[in-house]
Amino acid sequence: MKKYKILFFVISLSIFVACGTDNNNTEEPTTENFIFEDGFETQNDLLDELFPSNGTRWSTIQQTNPSNAINEISITNAEFTEGQNALRFLSYQSDSQLSKIDIEKNGLNIKSGDEVTITADFYITGTESLENLLLIDLECCSCWDPSVGDNYGSENQCPGVRLIMSGSNDYLSIERGKISGTTLQQTIFAFPRNQWVSVQWEMTMSETENGLNRLLINGTEVLNESAMNMPNAQIFSDVFTNQGIDFTLQEPTVYERVQIGATANPTAGNIELFVDNFSIKVE
Repeated sequence: MKKYKILFFVISLSIFVACGTDNNNTEEPTTENFIFEDGFETQNDLLDELFPSNGTRWSTIQQTNPSNAINEISITNAEFTEGQNALRFLSYQSDSQLSKIDIEKNGLNIKSGDEVTITADFYITGTESLENLLLIDLECCSCWDPSVGDNYGSENQCPGVRLIMSGSNDYLSIERGKISGTTLQQTIFAFPRNQWVSVQWEMTMSETENGLNRLLINGTEVLNESAMNMPNAQIFSDVFTNQGIDFTLQEPTVYERVQIGATANPTAGNIELFVDNFSIKVE
C-alpha cells in the first residue's frame, strides 16, 4: 500500500498545520533538500486524515464556490493508480466567482537556484475542452508588497508559476502570468482524458531567463525551455510603476506553497478530476 512520506535531508523543522479554507497557516519553512510524497492513502477514507495534528501531510484546502453550487473534494477508491485511494475533485463552472477546489502544502522554502521536481498522476473525466484549467500552482504569498494590498486584486497577491491547459486541444503548458511572463506553451501532446496520466514538472529556479522549465507527460518530454520562473523585483517594479503603483517585491523571495487540484476553473463546464501519487522534491 502507498504511504505518504516527508523527508528533510539537512535539518527537520516543526510544521504546524490546520485544515480549512483560509490561508492563515503559521508553518515554518522547510530547509534545503526536501521531499514530500503523498498517495492519499487513508485508514477510513476520511479527508481529515490528510491533515494530522503533527503537520506531516497537507496544510489546508482552497475552496471558492460559484454562487449556485458547492465544489467537492473527497477521498475515493473509485479511481487510483496505486494503493487503494486517490483524491477526487469536482469543480463546478465559474460564474461571478472563479471556481476553485484544491489541496495545499505550505511551509516550503523554494528559492532561486533550487532544482524542483513535481510529479503527480491525473485522471480527468469527460471530453469537453479544458482550456485555461489550472492544475498545479507554486506560489510566493509572502513576497507581495503589503502596502499595495488589494489594489491589484486578491487573486494576484501570490505570484508564481502554474500548470495550465492551453488552447482548445488541452495542451498542458507552464503559465507565468503572475510573474509577468508569457505562457511556455507546448503543442506536441494533447492531454489524454478518461485515463490516468503521469505529469512531471522540472525546474531550476531563477528570476532571470536562465531558469530551466521542463515538462513530461507519460514520460514524454513535451516542453524544455530556458525562462524566468521566479518573481523578478525589477520587473514587478516596472509593471506596477506603469499603473501608477509603487511596488516593492518582499525579501526573501521564496515559493512557500504548492497547490494541486482544480486550482482555478474558468472553463465553460464542470470539471471532475482525480489526483494520485503526488510528490515535490527540492534540491
